[in-house]
Amino acid sequence: MRYLGSDYKRSRRLGFSTLENGKELQRRPYGPGQHGNDRKRKPSEYGKQLIEKQKLRHMYGVNERQFQRLFLIALRSKEVTGLAFFHILESRLDNLVFRFGFATTRRQARQLVNHGHILVNGKKVDIPSYLCSVNDVISVKESSRSLQIIKDALASKGHSCPYVSTDEEKLEGTFLRLPERNELPMDINEAQIIEYYNRRL
Repeated sequence: MRYLGSDYKRSRRLGFSTLENGKELQRRPYGPGQHGNDRKRKPSEYGKQLIEKQKLRHMYGVNERQFQRLFLIALRSKEVTGLAFFHILESRLDNLVFRFGFATTRRQARQLVNHGHILVNGKKVDIPSYLCSVNDVISVKESSRSLQIIKDALASKGHSCPYVSTDEEKLEGTFLRLPERNELPMDINEAQIIEYYNRRL
């Protein structure tokens, strides 16, 4: 089941910015609730692995079942498992719509895809989990180009990713290449996630 609660509370609980902009932790960098600022006991090894898994899963907004399925695909890959997992998650259509700056969050990007506003290589794709390939061109449908949320998202775009290019006039972007590990969030320990699934699968 997909999480529908507050992104800010979830990020504070994990001590990690799932929105990748750090805003959730700026004012209150501690857990939510009355006792959120109290000291917590040190998590077990399993607890650490679970936290790392939750950080990555919530960052990309993927439900548990889908997340595990994507991990198994990465496990069978010829790449290093952790990097392969990142590559799969980064290739999701909703993530790329977010990376291009057409949405301020991945949740908003999923809505754009679900509502049929996005084209992949000129064809409508309304499945947020659709895995794109390098050199795919993702664009906003002609009739959706006046949407205010897209204009606002582009206006507030914080930073660009070196592995995608965005043409703001045409409202289209190209998935140039798979990202390097140092271009992805460094405060996620994918080795812990691999250990987590090694214990469960």
